Amino acid sequence: MSDYHINIFYSDEDGGYIADIPDLDSCSAFGHTPEQALAEVEQAKKAWLAAAEQAGKPIPPPRYRPVIYQVSH
Repeated sequence: MSDYHINIFYSDEDGGYIADIPDLDSCSAFGHTPEQALAEVEQAKKAWLAAAEQAGKPIPPPRYRPVIYQVSH
C-alpha cells in the first residue's frame, strides 16, 4: 500500500523543523526535532483526512514523488 510522501526540513525563520504532505493542501506541522515534526504531521494528516471525509470532499490519492538527481563532479 502506498502512503503520502512527507517532506521534513529545517526552517531558520521558525527555529525548528517543518513537515508537510504535498498531496494534501496546507497539511503541515512544526516540531523542534525532525521526529517531533513527523509525529505532528501524522496527526495533522489524520485530522485532514477525517475533515475531508466528513465534508464530503475528495481525498487525493498519494501521487507526489520528489525528483532525485545526482550531481556529477
